[in-house]
Amino acid sequence: MKSQLTSEPYRFRDPSEQNSRSTTFGASWRAILLGTVLIVPNMYWILDSAGQGYPTTISLYFNVIFCVFVITGANLILVWMAPRVALQQGELLTIYVMLAIASSLAGHDVLRVLIPMIPYAFWYATPENDWADLFHRYIPDWMAVKERTFLTEYYRGETTLYEWATVQGWLTTTLAWGGFLCAMVFLMVCINSLVRKQWTEHEKLSYPIIQLPLELTGGGRKNLLTNKLMWLGFGIAGAIDILNGLHHLYPTVPSLGGRLYDLRPFFTQKPWSAVGWTPVAVFPFAVGMAFFIPLDLSFSCWFFYLFWKVERVFGDALGVRGMPNFPFTDEQSFGAYLGLFVIAIVATRKHLAQVGRKLFRNDQSVDDSDEPMSYRATTLGLIASLVFIGGFCKAGGMSIWVVLVFFGIYYAISTAVTRMRAELGSPVHDLHFIGPDEMMPRIFGTRLLGPHNLTIMAYLFFFNRAYRGHPMPHVLEGFKLAERTGISNRRLLIAMCIAIVIGTFASFWAFYHISYIEGARDWFAGRPFNRLQSWLTSPRAPDVPAIVAMCIGFIITGFLMIMRMRLFWWPFHPAGFAISSSWSMNVFWFSILVSSVIKWIILRHGGVSAHRKLIPFFLGLILGEFIVGGIWSLIGITTNQPMYRFLF
Repeated sequence: MKSQLTSEPYRFRDPSEQNSRSTTFGASWRAILLGTVLIVPNMYWILDSAGQGYPTTISLYFNVIFCVFVITGANLILVWMAPRVALQQGELLTIYVMLAIASSLAGHDVLRVLIPMIPYAFWYATPENDWADLFHRYIPDWMAVKERTFLTEYYRGETTLYEWATVQGWLTTTLAWGGFLCAMVFLMVCINSLVRKQWTEHEKLSYPIIQLPLELTGGGRKNLLTNKLMWLGFGIAGAIDILNGLHHLYPTVPSLGGRLYDLRPFFTQKPWSAVGWTPVAVFPFAVGMAFFIPLDLSFSCWFFYLFWKVERVFGDALGVRGMPNFPFTDEQSFGAYLGLFVIAIVATRKHLAQVGRKLFRNDQSVDDSDEPMSYRATTLGLIASLVFIGGFCKAGGMSIWVVLVFFGIYYAISTAVTRMRAELGSPVHDLHFIGPDEMMPRIFGTRLLGPHNLTIMAYLFFFNRAYRGHPMPHVLEGFKLAERTGISNRRLLIAMCIAIVIGTFASFWAFYHISYIEGARDWFAGRPFNRLQSWLTSPRAPDVPAIVAMCIGFIITGFLMIMRMRLFWWPFHPAGFAISSSWSMNVFWFSILVSSVIKWIILRHGGVSAHRKLIPFFLGLILGEFIVGGIWSLIGITTNQPMYRFLF
């Protein structure tokens, strides 16, 4: 693996100011308590932010950074006035990790999708769609709320959640789905515990996403908040967001960007019209985040994005645009992520062999004393989680072989996303509609899967719609923060488990609370049931072109990786190929292009020293837009009026 320029995050603090693992636990009980208390309002913020911004749609969550920024600022005052009670960096980072994990669960692509789905299939069943006869009988009572009379107030609003009959009506499904999600995420914790030492300590992957929280919470005289260059970047990004926010309220005020400019109207003639939606925009925070990823990845992101556009135009010119799904970008991306998973396993194979020796031979030369859990406890936790997940899906009507294939694919993609984030810090990885719930019917056909499996797969859509706010990378990044700042991994594990449980059930509460006041919003709940209706009324055979595209994506990823390892100058990164076809890349490709050009110019004319000196400025771009954008979001929630949102 070739070394990258950003192989280790830049640090402002002196080595003497670093806390050692032997002198601090970091994850103190007061930090865990404060993180737990902050989870509840953050879940409300995320679930009530309809039209106010979607924090979990990018790799770094602005609501979490906003909270840590406020706490760190208040803590600097405590350092000056009452240093003995001030929070240490490890405590601040514990709060960050707890909020990040909990926010992932509440976010745009997990519980915001699941909770509206629980009653949807029964409230919207009509004689026209024939859902009652098609699949209602395959849905167990504990999996969905079915009584239409009970659901009337939930959808109408202007009432209250806080009546025992109402709470009791939701209790069973909430506990069932909440327990299922907790088991799923705990399994991710176990997987990360097995690979943590290899990826964090041996390979020393760069973890670019943690750079801002790491520097923001640092102590000493060189704290990020005392850096003038950071405040310059903060001021530029913040001023842009203030101006755009005022323009949103008062259109006579001029704006500066803040919107997507589509290039499609300029391409009206065939075959150029096949280029499709091609927005152009520059987001300061995206420019800042892209500055910390390796140049070969940032180049590959926008290069392959344009490559897909050229492929569409070329296909239209050849007359193959009439083929459904051409050029099969989703299927190729699916194969690419499976390729990234294989690459990750190959890179970790020696460490996994050592874990196996510890498990089966109790090899004393393999030390797991510093792990979140011993390898044996981790394996038992992994098996227990798998048994719970398998039992849940089996009780819901899913065949065992489908369970194994479905979750094998899901955790393979999850591991690939986590490895990619740890090594490269991709700002987005949404993977819209390429999860196992979409790909297994294309691979096996709907007849082989049958109605029972297809029905439970419709409900599992909630964590496969997109992978933008995936919790697994945040868990591993938490362990990296622990390694960098001396936090006890085992104490941090307790904080993570608390965040998982509290974040899950606080999200259910927040959504129900808002729904009974304002009336429930359906969000994305209709898609899986409309898709299920289509599957059951028009069975599909295996999609051979889609399967071929998956294989092509897998092969291309392997080829790109081999060339990258053998040729130092090779500019194409396999991860860039995998993520370039995602929906979010439409929004951010131009910001990544701008950032990569700026970084290339800095390195060419100023060298590594200039690059390091300018790091605070780009951190300021991220922080300025996150803080000012977060303020606009909170104003919108407080006033119940739509405000300017810098993100989507």
